[in-house]
Amino acid sequence: MAALSVDSLRKAYGDSEVVAGLSFAVQPGTCFGLLGPNGAGKTTTLRLCLGLTAPDAGRITLGGHAIPQDAQAARARAGVVPQFDNLDPDFTCAENLLVFGRYFGLPDAEIRARIPQLLEFASLSGKADARIATLSGGMKRRLTLARALVANPDIVFLDEPTTGLDPQARHLIWERLKQLKAAGKTLILTTHFMDEAERLCDTLIVVDHGRKIAEGSPRELIATHIEPQVVEVFDESCGRLPGFVENHRQLAERVEASGETAFFYCRDAAPLLAALADEDGLRYMHRAANLEDVFIKLTGRELRD
Repeated sequence: MAALSVDSLRKAYGDSEVVAGLSFAVQPGTCFGLLGPNGAGKTTTLRLCLGLTAPDAGRITLGGHAIPQDAQAARARAGVVPQFDNLDPDFTCAENLLVFGRYFGLPDAEIRARIPQLLEFASLSGKADARIATLSGGMKRRLTLARALVANPDIVFLDEPTTGLDPQARHLIWERLKQLKAAGKTLILTTHFMDEAERLCDTLIVVDHGRKIAEGSPRELIATHIEPQVVEVFDESCGRLPGFVENHRQLAERVEASGETAFFYCRDAAPLLAALADEDGLRYMHRAANLEDVFIKLTGRELRD
């Protein structure tokens, strides 16, 4: 049985349909990614799945429970890492965990017994008595993750868990999420970092305007939607790039321009690299295609607010 099953889900606010017939299933013990531009309906979808928002149509089953009819029972077995930290500044790290555990009806003795393990998991072992105001952004994010695990949930929802973190903190969060999955937890992740999704997700969907536009593993999506090699060419000579693109477009399957950069999507990049070797004023980078290339192709390069 799927840990989370969503079928033909719809939600509108006024004339704007935020979630438009979305269907997907998340298998137990996997990391599932929900990707999309700003305003694509990701956070609304998470709220619908948790029973925090009522759908207009469709069916949701979370941990075997129908949502929203049996949302309270479902949420008892789910942990949530919200997009923005909402730790209580009046409490210490340990007190935040204790008070949150009480919301699940756990005895104080059981919560207190788990606090050292949770703080160790979050690399905060020496911070049990620290006030929230004294913590760095990375520490707060790790404490929020630890708080989501107080009741030992089967399913953990993570809404952009590493936004605003430095690389070291991001890597530590990634390591902890991999540990959770290895322990059999089901992870449901939204993120704007495509490298994060590529590292963590077993399967994912890309949504735009509330509709699913792609589904599969990161490797499957890259193989299906994008050429295997990318050459990024940067204009450092104030104007040579447009002419180079015009004269060498035929060396790539597809070319996209964005500002002072041209992206050549190739199956064989050797001829293009040979041409670039003779060019002055152009800098370039040759790399394998990645999930970000897929995301940009499917959703466009225009800025979303």
